[in-house]
Amino acid sequence: MNLRQLRCFIAVAEELHFGRAAERLHIEQSPLSRIIKKLESDIDVILFERTSRGTRLTWAGKVFLDDAKRMILAFEQAKANAKSAAAGYRGTLRIALSDGIARIHLSALLALCREEEPEVEIRLFETAFPQNVKGLHEDLYDAGFALADEVDDGIIAEPVWRDPIVVAVPVRHPLLAYKRVPLREVMTYPLVLCHPEVCEGCSRQLEQLLRSVDAQPVVVERVTSHDLMLALVAAGYGIGFSSTAHLGACNYADVVARPLAGSSSVLTTYLLRSDGEPSEQLSNFIGRTNRVGG
Repeated sequence: MNLRQLRCFIAVAEELHFGRAAERLHIEQSPLSRIIKKLESDIDVILFERTSRGTRLTWAGKVFLDDAKRMILAFEQAKANAKSAAAGYRGTLRIALSDGIARIHLSALLALCREEEPEVEIRLFETAFPQNVKGLHEDLYDAGFALADEVDDGIIAEPVWRDPIVVAVPVRHPLLAYKRVPLREVMTYPLVLCHPEVCEGCSRQLEQLLRSVDAQPVVVERVTSHDLMLALVAAGYGIGFSSTAHLGACNYADVVARPLAGSSSVLTTYLLRSDGEPSEQLSNFIGRTNRVGG
């Protein structure tokens, strides 16, 4: 078994179509089929069911897919570590990012790390929250940031950044008559909210806020990025929610932020890590994270 076989397997497993996988890999379909058959022979397991109706993974193939992705990632990290060492770095921290972490905090943290410990490379990985937690369990990441704290045993979720939630409103909107907007008034307008699968933690925190009002929200769009939410708000599709930290890094002249009336609601960012004793480098990183949020 080799890396080429693994990459070919992953492509077929994700496309579930040998022709599309071959195009993705820039090879012909026949050699791709031979590579997959050789892989199945090498590990003595049938990974795909091939029928006239298409291709699908066997249960063994589904299990192998997770391991194959982890092996590829481990190899890429090993290669990156070697390059970092050759470039003069004396250590690496692998940090996973989920839920659209506010750029203003992340930029300040990375700048502080470069200033105080430039010999340690900070490597960032954007990933969904479940993969963030899974990667921490499997030692693919040293720490992670997310807007959710529902973690498994063995993982610590420490709140580090708390940013007031604000309402994002298009210019010349009736809600701008309020200096602090009542949440009940917001609920009378269509809402543009974050996608619960892509921005899991943010979605959970906002849903908890919306449940504090006895009214059913009308959601016109679920978006996967903060920028898209602001674009739709500016275009008049609906009202959005953001935080002072997120909007502080944006320059939208056609979107106005208003605080919520009588609300101390905040969007909380958590630092995730294993519950073992952190290394000196990770301990320093955690200290800087708290200083940025202070």
